[in-house]
Amino acid sequence: MTSQPGKPLLEVAGLTRRFGGLTAVNGLDLTVGEGELVSVIGPNGAGKTTLFNLIAGLDAPDAGAVAFDGRDVSGLPAERLAALGLARTFQHGRVFGNLSVLDNVLVGAHTRLRAVRPRPRLPLLGPLAELALALVRPAPVRAEEERLRAEALEIVALFGERLTPRLDQPAHSLSYANRRRLEIARALALRPRLLLLDEPTAGMNPTETAEMLAIIRSLKGRGLTILLIEHKLDLVMQLSDRVVVMDHGARIAEGLPAAVAADPAVIEAYLGHKAVGGLAEPDGAEPDGAGQGGGNQHGERPVVARAAR
Repeated sequence: MTSQPGKPLLEVAGLTRRFGGLTAVNGLDLTVGEGELVSVIGPNGAGKTTLFNLIAGLDAPDAGAVAFDGRDVSGLPAERLAALGLARTFQHGRVFGNLSVLDNVLVGAHTRLRAVRPRPRLPLLGPLAELALALVRPAPVRAEEERLRAEALEIVALFGERLTPRLDQPAHSLSYANRRRLEIARALALRPRLLLLDEPTAGMNPTETAEMLAIIRSLKGRGLTILLIEHKLDLVMQLSDRVVVMDHGARIAEGLPAAVAADPAVIEAYLGHKAVGGLAEPDGAEPDGAGQGGGNQHGERPVVARAAR
């Protein structure tokens, strides 16, 4: 059962990004309503991660526009978008290896710090004033730290016993799956209005994938707007309100999950022919947009035909 999306929170119009003679994203249109979970799928080099980079401010488009909550944010840097409430994770998990699990999560709340930032902001003296407040730690600063720490503990608790017993351990000591969980926890500390998840279950076994599915479903149930890249189509079918399919940088299909999975153009994009059945080739390295087919670095292969039944 799909939910009725609210007003558009994210609007992408005619988005294009070229790398030399390669067009990684080609005139793409995309809308995500408030409270909606939209999945973006496609074969190797389809341009999905490049799309995320353009939306999240890690790259700038050659043409087209990105609007967030009705505001044109095309080309804004990632830190400006984070302050507006846009958070993301990465295809290859990125954590601060020498920081503890708890400190990694707290880093995600950096845009919400208020007490440590003097008002008005002074271009030259501001950084020195912030340093002084951090060192002296007056009562408002201590209260804010305690509040954010309590929130971080609540976020970590979403992942059950996977992260909680490891709060004080450095992130580099975590398993691959736990580093992926930690990256999502850090993104949630931003209190995002829009969460971009880039292959959150990559490298996870079936049990870990089921746990992640339950977590994403709970976030959706709380009303969080999510844009998801995922190659495990069983998960996509269960979670998505809509599915957008990309191939060679362009959108080739969009609609309800079951309809998209049965679309001949989608099957052809994955399989290289129109015959129904067999295995689809999952997403691999991006954003280069080069190459089609083949498994990703984790050897995971989604099944299009099974999802379409």
